[in-house]
Amino acid sequence: MAQLRLDHKKFSEANTVILVIGPESPDAYKAYFEKEQLPFVGLPDPRHKVLKLFGQKVNLFKLGRMPGQIIVDKQGNVRFIHYGHNMADIPVNEEVLTLLQRINAE
Repeated sequence: MAQLRLDHKKFSEANTVILVIGPESPDAYKAYFEKEQLPFVGLPDPRHKVLKLFGQKVNLFKLGRMPGQIIVDKQGNVRFIHYGHNMADIPVNEEVLTLLQRINAE
């Protein structure tokens, strides 16, 4: 989430809403977002229901759910999915911003 916070302004300028879905309880998620002063929307998903709708798997051997990024356009179509194989496997912001520019230009 740190890299998303660094470029939050660029994502906003790209007409993008960042929604972070995590496995914590609502109270724990709220406390984390307040403590870290995260500028985007957080959705607690302790039962993994939301991201299972997008096909993300939970891997108990890797301590649960790995990071994932999903881009959904304004019509509700999934345009990009990346599921990390480890906690550091996250696309760089410039790659995602370039993809958003292409989607917004359509």
